[in-house]
Amino acid sequence: MRAAFEAHCPGADSGQPAQPSEYDQLVRVDVETEIVIERPREQVAAYAGDPDNVTAWYENIQAVQWESPKPLAVGSQIAFVAQFLRRRLEYTYEIRELVPGERLVMSTADGAFPMETTYVWDDAGAGATTMRLRNRGEPSGFTSMAAPILSAAMRRANRKDLARLKSILESSSSD
Repeated sequence: MRAAFEAHCPGADSGQPAQPSEYDQLVRVDVETEIVIERPREQVAAYAGDPDNVTAWYENIQAVQWESPKPLAVGSQIAFVAQFLRRRLEYTYEIRELVPGERLVMSTADGAFPMETTYVWDDAGAGATTMRLRNRGEPSGFTSMAAPILSAAMRRANRKDLARLKSILESSSSD
């Protein structure tokens, strides 16, 4: 499964030296979490990759607003309002890459913490899916000194969010 993620995410640790991109050289927060969900990959990807569902499974996201027309496509922009570490965050993600059922990459350059979020979905046996969630970014200003604390908090939040997603999808009766 790790090999599949590395194939989807150039520069992931594959045992070979990677050529770091300019973005990689600046990144101070890089958090990757994963979970196996007992639902088909297409179902997991369709639900998790739909911005209209994120308030159901991301605890910290309070609101979502489409800034461009539906459906989701490369270039789509979606505004989010979140609460993280007792701070209200407002940011707009732009979809950078979309391979339905396999991979979604979105990023934002605004705010004190520019972020790139990647979802990767792989088959994990009969009717199951491994979902990987990766957040990476470069905090600026005061928050840059807190990168290790941000990473730990983000990892905890992501694990809870993926567990919530798993619970929602596995308790649904539709296949």
